[in-house]
Amino acid sequence: MFQDITTLLLDHKAFKNTVDIFVDRYKDMDISVVAGVEARGFMFGPTIALAIGAKFVPLRKPKKLPGEVIAEAYELEYRSDCLEMHVGAVEAGERAIVIDDLVATGGTLSAAISLLERVGAEVVECACVIGLREVKGQRRLNGKPLYILVEPREIDSC
Repeated sequence: MFQDITTLLLDHKAFKNTVDIFVDRYKDMDISVVAGVEARGFMFGPTIALAIGAKFVPLRKPKKLPGEVIAEAYELEYRSDCLEMHVGAVEAGERAIVIDDLVATGGTLSAAISLLERVGAEVVECACVIGLREVKGQRRLNGKPLYILVEPREIDSC
C-alpha cells in the first residue's frame, strides 16, 4: 500500500505539530546539520534546521546540484539510485541528522549516512515521519538510531 504525506501537509496544524515534535527532539542535541533527502525531506528539513539553529543540506538525485558534488549509489527494492551532496556543505566533526518522509528498505537513508560520514560528519540519528514496519529498513542503517513518528496500522483485507 502506498503511504503519502500530502494530507498532512494540507492540515497546517498537523504539519506544524509534526515539525514541532522533531524540533523538540533535536533542539538540545547540538545538531549543526539537518540533511534532507530529496524531495519530501525538503518539506521538513529546512523548517527544523531554522528552529534548532542548524544549516540545511539537501541530498539530491544526480545532476540537480550546481557545482562540485560527491555521490553515493545505493540499491532499492527494484532498482538502483544515487544521492549527491555539495562538496564543502558539511565539515568534519559536524553533528548531523538525516530527515525524510518515509523509511521502507533503508537504502536511501543508508546512502545519506555514507555521504555524511565520508566527509567526517557524525550522524546522530535518522528521522522519518512514516516507517513501514514490515520492511525493517533500520537494519541497513549501520547501527544509527532511527526515529519514526508513525507506523501505519495493518488493514484487515476481509
